[in-house]
Amino acid sequence: MTISNIRFVVLAFLLLVATACGRPADKEVDKKAAPAADADNTARNDRDSNATATTPFDQGENAQDLEISANIRKAIVDDDSLSTNAHNVKIITNGGTVTLRGPVKSVQEKEAVEAKAKQVAGNSRIESFLEVEASQ
Repeated sequence: MTISNIRFVVLAFLLLVATACGRPADKEVDKKAAPAADADNTARNDRDSNATATTPFDQGENAQDLEISANIRKAIVDDDSLSTNAHNVKIITNGGTVTLRGPVKSVQEKEAVEAKAKQVAGNSRIESFLEVEASQ
């Protein structure tokens, strides 16, 4: 096979895959089901675009800041009683000051995450912007 034949076969295959993916599903859609509400993070996005807000881009690159963030993350992830959201909070350390951001399931989780951060970084070095999810 020549290179042009190989290119033709690959192009034909990609066209076939693209066509198959573009077809509507054969399943009947339940028209009575309520449409899912759009996710709206507008307020968070506005907050994060504020020049004074601490975001992950503000993470310090020195060894001490990286070690603090890593040790806090390890302490949080090692706690199996915490939810996936709690395991995924943002931990930003810059100049020894730790900023925590993101949603958690409950007030108890918020307090547990903050306590783990305080154990690693000390009480006066924590800024918590953790948000407790609304009960569903």
